Amino acid sequence: MNHKSINYESEQNTERVNEVHEAMPAYAVPRKRQGDYTLEDYYALPDNIRAELIDGELIFLEAPSSIHQELIGELFFEIKLYIRTNNDPCKILPSPLDVQLDCDNRTMLQPDISIICHRDRIVKKGVYGAPDLCIEIVSPSSRKRDYEKKRMKYQNAGVREYWIVDPKTESVLCYFFEESDEPHSYTFDDKIPVRIYDNNLVINFAEIKERLV
Repeated sequence: MNHKSINYESEQNTERVNEVHEAMPAYAVPRKRQGDYTLEDYYALPDNIRAELIDGELIFLEAPSSIHQELIGELFFEIKLYIRTNNDPCKILPSPLDVQLDCDNRTMLQPDISIICHRDRIVKKGVYGAPDLCIEIVSPSSRKRDYEKKRMKYQNAGVREYWIVDPKTESVLCYFFEESDEPHSYTFDDKIPVRIYDNNLVINFAEIKERLV
Protein backbone atom coordinates (compact mmCIF):
# COMPACT_ATOMS: atom_id res chain seq x y z
CA MET A 1 0.00 0.00 0.00
CA ASN A 2 1.40 3.35 -0.98
CA HIS A 3 0.28 6.88 -0.36
CA LYS A 4 0.41 9.10 -3.41
CA SER A 5 -0.87 12.49 -4.47
CA ILE A 6 -3.37 12.77 -7.30
CA ASN A 7 -2.41 14.66 -10.43
CA TYR A 8 -4.93 15.00 -13.20
CA GLU A 9 -4.34 18.55 -14.42
CA SER A 10 -3.80 17.27 -17.96
CA GLU A 11 -7.41 16.09 -18.02
CA GLN A 12 -9.01 19.20 -16.54
CA ASN A 13 -9.87 20.82 -19.88
CA THR A 14 -11.63 17.66 -21.03
CA GLU A 15 -13.39 17.47 -17.69
CA ARG A 16 -14.71 21.03 -18.02
CA VAL A 17 -16.14 20.21 -21.44
CA ASN A 18 -17.79 17.08 -20.05
CA GLU A 19 -19.27 19.00 -17.12
CA VAL A 20 -20.80 21.56 -19.48
CA HIS A 21 -22.18 18.74 -21.61
CA GLU A 22 -23.76 17.09 -18.59
CA ALA A 23 -25.20 20.35 -17.32
CA MET A 24 -27.20 21.07 -20.47
CA PRO A 25 -29.96 18.48 -21.03
CA ALA A 26 -32.15 18.50 -24.12
CA TYR A 27 -35.34 19.31 -22.20
CA ALA A 28 -36.38 22.40 -20.32
CA VAL A 29 -35.46 22.85 -16.66
CA PRO A 30 -35.97 25.90 -14.49
CA ARG A 31 -33.34 28.42 -15.54
CA LYS A 32 -31.38 29.21 -12.41
CA ARG A 33 -27.79 29.95 -11.70
CA GLN A 34 -25.76 26.90 -10.77
CA GLY A 35 -25.72 26.95 -7.00
CA ASP A 36 -29.35 28.03 -6.72
CA TYR A 37 -31.06 24.70 -7.46
CA THR A 38 -32.86 22.86 -4.65
CA LEU A 39 -34.47 19.49 -4.01
CA GLU A 40 -37.71 20.90 -5.40
CA ASP A 41 -36.00 21.24 -8.79
CA TYR A 42 -34.39 17.82 -8.42
CA TYR A 43 -37.68 16.07 -7.67
CA ALA A 44 -39.35 17.88 -10.58
CA LEU A 45 -37.09 16.10 -13.09
CA PRO A 46 -38.59 13.29 -15.21
CA ASP A 47 -38.24 9.85 -13.62
CA ASN A 48 -36.01 8.59 -16.43
CA ILE A 49 -33.42 11.34 -15.95
CA ARG A 50 -30.43 10.66 -13.71
CA ALA A 51 -28.92 13.68 -12.02
CA GLU A 52 -27.10 14.80 -8.91
CA LEU A 53 -27.51 17.96 -6.87
CA ILE A 54 -24.29 19.17 -5.24
CA ASP A 55 -24.41 22.35 -3.18
CA GLY A 56 -27.16 23.74 -5.39
CA GLU A 57 -25.49 22.69 -8.68
CA LEU A 58 -27.62 20.41 -10.86
CA ILE A 59 -25.53 17.90 -12.79
CA PHE A 60 -27.06 15.55 -15.34
CA LEU A 61 -25.48 12.11 -15.61
CA GLU A 62 -24.69 10.30 -18.83
CA ALA A 63 -25.48 6.63 -19.38
CA PRO A 64 -22.73 4.49 -17.82
CA SER A 65 -20.38 2.32 -19.87
CA SER A 66 -20.44 -1.46 -19.82
CA ILE A 67 -17.24 -1.70 -17.74
CA HIS A 68 -18.71 0.80 -15.28
CA GLN A 69 -21.72 -1.46 -14.77
CA GLU A 70 -19.58 -4.60 -14.64
CA LEU A 71 -17.50 -3.14 -11.84
CA ILE A 72 -20.60 -2.19 -9.89
CA GLY A 73 -21.95 -5.72 -10.30
CA GLU A 74 -18.69 -7.41 -9.27
CA LEU A 75 -18.20 -5.25 -6.18
CA PHE A 76 -21.84 -5.50 -5.19
CA PHE A 77 -21.69 -9.31 -5.41
CA GLU A 78 -18.50 -9.59 -3.32
CA ILE A 79 -19.77 -7.30 -0.58
CA LYS A 80 -23.31 -8.71 -0.58
CA LEU A 81 -21.93 -12.25 -0.22
CA TYR A 82 -19.91 -11.18 2.81
CA ILE A 83 -22.91 -9.46 4.38
CA ARG A 84 -25.13 -12.53 3.92
CA THR A 85 -22.50 -15.04 5.02
CA ASN A 86 -21.75 -13.12 8.21
CA ASN A 87 -25.32 -12.02 8.98
CA ASP A 88 -24.03 -8.47 8.93
CA PRO A 89 -26.66 -5.83 9.76
CA CYS A 90 -25.41 -3.37 7.15
CA LYS A 91 -27.22 -2.88 3.86
CA ILE A 92 -25.54 -2.54 0.47
CA LEU A 93 -27.47 -0.57 -2.15
CA PRO A 94 -26.42 0.21 -5.74
CA SER A 95 -27.29 3.23 -7.85
CA PRO A 96 -29.68 4.65 -8.81
CA LEU A 97 -30.24 5.63 -5.18
CA ASP A 98 -30.99 9.07 -3.77
CA VAL A 99 -28.61 9.89 -0.91
CA GLN A 100 -29.54 13.11 0.86
CA LEU A 101 -26.02 13.39 2.18
CA ASP A 102 -26.16 16.70 4.06
CA CYS A 103 -29.79 16.36 5.18
CA ASP A 104 -30.51 19.73 3.54
CA ASN A 105 -32.26 20.85 0.35
CA ARG A 106 -29.13 21.60 -1.71
CA THR A 107 -27.43 18.21 -2.09
CA MET A 108 -28.59 14.82 -3.39
CA LEU A 109 -25.98 12.34 -4.56
CA GLN A 110 -26.11 9.04 -6.43
CA PRO A 111 -23.17 6.93 -5.23
CA ASP A 112 -22.54 3.91 -7.42
CA ILE A 113 -22.51 1.71 -4.30
CA SER A 114 -23.48 2.60 -0.74
CA ILE A 115 -23.11 0.57 2.45
CA ILE A 116 -25.39 1.76 5.23
CA CYS A 117 -24.96 0.37 8.74
CA HIS A 118 -27.30 2.85 10.43
CA ARG A 119 -30.53 1.26 9.23
CA ASP A 120 -32.63 4.20 10.39
CA ARG A 121 -31.00 6.28 7.65
CA ILE A 122 -32.69 4.17 4.98
CA VAL A 123 -35.97 5.87 4.12
CA LYS A 124 -38.64 5.38 1.48
CA LYS A 125 -36.99 7.70 -1.04
CA GLY A 126 -33.43 6.50 -0.46
CA VAL A 127 -30.90 7.37 2.24
CA TYR A 128 -31.13 10.33 4.62
CA GLY A 129 -27.65 11.07 5.94
CA ALA A 130 -24.19 9.66 5.33
CA PRO A 131 -23.60 6.02 4.32
CA ASP A 132 -20.73 4.23 6.03
CA LEU A 133 -18.98 3.46 2.76
CA CYS A 134 -19.43 4.96 -0.71
CA ILE A 135 -17.89 3.66 -3.92
CA GLU A 136 -17.68 5.68 -7.12
CA ILE A 137 -16.68 4.19 -10.48
CA VAL A 138 -14.93 6.96 -12.40
CA SER A 139 -16.22 7.88 -15.86
CA PRO A 140 -14.74 10.50 -18.23
CA SER A 141 -17.36 13.05 -17.25
CA SER A 142 -17.21 12.38 -13.50
CA ARG A 143 -13.44 12.23 -12.97
CA LYS A 144 -12.86 15.64 -11.40
CA ARG A 145 -16.08 15.41 -9.41
CA ASP A 146 -15.27 11.98 -7.99
CA TYR A 147 -11.68 12.84 -7.06
CA GLU A 148 -12.35 16.31 -5.65
CA LYS A 149 -15.83 17.49 -4.88
CA LYS A 150 -17.36 14.18 -3.81
CA ARG A 151 -14.35 13.28 -1.70
CA MET A 152 -14.79 16.50 0.26
CA LYS A 153 -18.56 16.10 0.47
CA TYR A 154 -18.35 12.52 1.73
CA GLN A 155 -15.66 13.33 4.28
CA ASN A 156 -17.45 16.39 5.64
CA ALA A 157 -20.77 14.53 5.88
CA GLY A 158 -19.32 11.71 7.99
CA VAL A 159 -18.85 8.91 5.44
CA ARG A 160 -16.32 6.58 7.05
CA GLU A 161 -14.78 5.05 3.93
CA TYR A 162 -14.68 6.16 0.29
CA TRP A 163 -13.38 4.22 -2.71
CA ILE A 164 -12.60 5.77 -6.09
CA VAL A 165 -12.39 2.98 -8.68
CA ASP A 166 -10.83 4.21 -11.92
CA PRO A 167 -11.10 1.79 -14.86
CA LYS A 168 -9.02 4.06 -17.11
CA THR A 169 -5.95 3.93 -14.87
CA GLU A 170 -6.87 0.56 -13.32
CA SER A 171 -6.41 2.09 -9.90
CA VAL A 172 -8.36 2.27 -6.66
CA LEU A 173 -7.99 5.01 -4.05
CA CYS A 174 -9.35 4.08 -0.64
CA TYR A 175 -9.96 6.75 1.97
CA PHE A 176 -10.62 5.75 5.57
CA PHE A 177 -11.47 9.12 7.00
CA GLU A 178 -11.54 7.94 10.61
CA GLU A 179 -7.75 7.50 10.45
CA SER A 180 -6.37 9.84 7.80
CA ASP A 181 -7.14 12.36 5.07
CA GLU A 182 -4.67 10.56 2.80
CA PRO A 183 -5.75 7.59 0.67
CA HIS A 184 -4.26 4.15 0.29
CA SER A 185 -3.45 3.54 -3.37
CA TYR A 186 -4.01 0.20 -5.11
CA THR A 187 -4.14 -1.25 -8.62
CA PHE A 188 -6.48 -3.72 -10.27
CA ASP A 189 -3.89 -6.42 -9.46
CA ASP A 190 -4.19 -5.99 -5.69
CA LYS A 191 -6.25 -7.41 -2.87
CA ILE A 192 -8.02 -4.53 -1.14
CA PRO A 193 -9.34 -4.66 2.43
CA VAL A 194 -12.62 -3.04 3.40
CA ARG A 195 -11.74 -0.99 6.44
CA ILE A 196 -15.23 -0.60 7.91
CA TYR A 197 -15.15 -4.39 8.31
CA ASP A 198 -11.79 -4.30 10.13
CA ASN A 199 -10.09 -5.84 7.06
CA ASN A 200 -12.11 -9.05 7.45
CA LEU A 201 -13.47 -8.52 3.94
CA VAL A 202 -10.83 -8.35 1.21
CA ILE A 203 -11.71 -7.71 -2.44
CA ASN A 204 -9.46 -9.51 -4.93
CA PHE A 205 -9.32 -7.06 -7.81
CA ALA A 206 -7.07 -9.34 -9.86
CA GLU A 207 -9.92 -11.84 -10.08
CA ILE A 208 -12.40 -9.10 -10.92
CA LYS A 209 -10.06 -7.80 -13.63
CA GLU A 210 -9.97 -11.23 -15.29
CA ARG A 211 -13.76 -11.27 -15.53
CA LEU A 212 -14.10 -7.82 -17.10
CA VAL A 213 -14.94 -7.62 -20.79
